[in-house]
Amino acid sequence: MKWYVINTYSSFEKKVKAAIEKGLEGTELAEKVGQILVPVRKTFIIREGKKIERERKVFTGYVILEADLTPELRTYIMGIAGVTKFLGMSRTQKNPIPLSQEEVDRLLGIADPDRDLEKFSYMPGDMVKVISGPFTDFEGVVQKTADEGAKLTIDVTVFGRRTPVELSGSQVELIKK
Repeated sequence: MKWYVINTYSSFEKKVKAAIEKGLEGTELAEKVGQILVPVRKTFIIREGKKIERERKVFTGYVILEADLTPELRTYIMGIAGVTKFLGMSRTQKNPIPLSQEEVDRLLGIADPDRDLEKFSYMPGDMVKVISGPFTDFEGVVQKTADEGAKLTIDVTVFGRRTPVELSGSQVELIKK
């Protein structure tokens, strides 16, 4: 089986996934479908002083499908409400292009052993001190995090004004309270 990307209307991802699963249930086409993914990432927001966990879609408007894509299966999926096309299809290219194994591994969270990403645990609201770069020795509050804390947006005070600054997680250290 190969992996394909289905383009959907925004916020129709879960509806399309459910429609594929329910529509293929008990049919011979069900054997041709493996996993159906709507990639999400857990994020945290601060609301009224409390940390709330939320799920955010990694790719808005896309569903990832593992399948042996036959013309019948492709026609069925294209007929589902909210589906616009398969990624890689065009007027000249009638068959969708499957994802490469590298892209699939990245989507499934399988890290390349040669790639060593440092993990950080900064959260919005944390007080940090900048330890390298042009803002060294400045202190600020983390406003946003990305890539599991590897990229941060912090507010620092420059000339009496709060200024948002984007830094990597390795450029700051947590201030112990």
